[in-house]
Amino acid sequence: MSKKKYSAKKFINDVHLWLGLASGIILFLVCLSGTVLAFEHEIKDAFSEEFYIEKKSEKLTVDELVLALETNNEGIVSSVKIPEDESKPYSFRVKKDPKQRRGATVLVNPFTAEIKKVEKSSADAFLSTMFRLHRWLLLDTKIGRPIVGTATIIFLLLAISGLVLWFPKKLKWKYLKQGLKIKTKAKWKRINYDLHNTLGFYACIFLIIMSITGLCWSFASYRSGLSTLIGAKVFNRTSPKFNLAQNRYGKTISLNEALAITNSTLSYKGDVSLSFPTKKNNYFSISKTNKENWSPVTSDRLYLSNSGNVLEVQYFKDKPLNVQFASLIKPIHTGEIFGNFSKIIYFLACLIATSLPVTGTIIWLNKLKKKKKKKAKIA
Repeated sequence: MSKKKYSAKKFINDVHLWLGLASGIILFLVCLSGTVLAFEHEIKDAFSEEFYIEKKSEKLTVDELVLALETNNEGIVSSVKIPEDESKPYSFRVKKDPKQRRGATVLVNPFTAEIKKVEKSSADAFLSTMFRLHRWLLLDTKIGRPIVGTATIIFLLLAISGLVLWFPKKLKWKYLKQGLKIKTKAKWKRINYDLHNTLGFYACIFLIIMSITGLCWSFASYRSGLSTLIGAKVFNRTSPKFNLAQNRYGKTISLNEALAITNSTLSYKGDVSLSFPTKKNNYFSISKTNKENWSPVTSDRLYLSNSGNVLEVQYFKDKPLNVQFASLIKPIHTGEIFGNFSKIIYFLACLIATSLPVTGTIIWLNKLKKKKKKKAKIA
């Protein structure tokens, strides 16, 4: 009896199998933590103390709120986020030391100047652990980052090879539709196979997107290569440089005036983030999110001099597509790109991805048992 030829599909199946077994535990942990982090902000909000804002006739100015923070000895205020929703507090970034990189977040009632420091809840420690597990497997970054990066490359190969294996030999609808449903009335082995094969197919495109974007955090060379490929820098955090004359005797605008210019220039409803001038960047840096935009994470930027001159306006829609894509790598990876709709899809895709190493290992163990039984019968 002649042996079956070692086909290309058999080779892909073997690659899929052994790569999956070799990386199964790591991928399980990375995907599990990713599932939790899909709703990171919502989990934090659920465990945070509620800060109720009662709407009154008139709000205090941003300058008055900053003065209240400074009078209360909270520290040096560096920025403020003003929500479009009037039932939400203003969020100020406050530093005790100018050398601090980020500082602390302090919430302020815009009607009463009531101050509430954002304290860490029980969820913060848990989510921090999930974040470190997702990015570095709770190891030192120099060790954990390349391990997760390598596992992500394997995951990408698994997703692509899995997609190839999903397609039947004969590309006819009656064969294709078998891979689109789970036979819930079948035996457990078949149900497990369908859970791996069918659910993996539905999640595949999202898992490929997550892998391609996720590698930007693992390898600087990959990030640099992707930037070169698309012709735009990924994670571009550089600030623009303006040739500003010293405003020694001219009027310096107030924060409220800066806000008024912002809402006049970017004349639509949305959240505003206002960063105050610093020694390094001696101008106002402002971003505003259009409430009616297609994505809740895209924003327009405005730069104002201390005297109130508009230095530059950057409309997101006017940027080249490659620049838009580069700036959206993070929300594309996390699922925030289309708000709650895409978050739910990513949550489900990550949940499926978490199950794939488990169902795949069970499929392999079932095949081993089957082979042992055959050998026993022959013997």
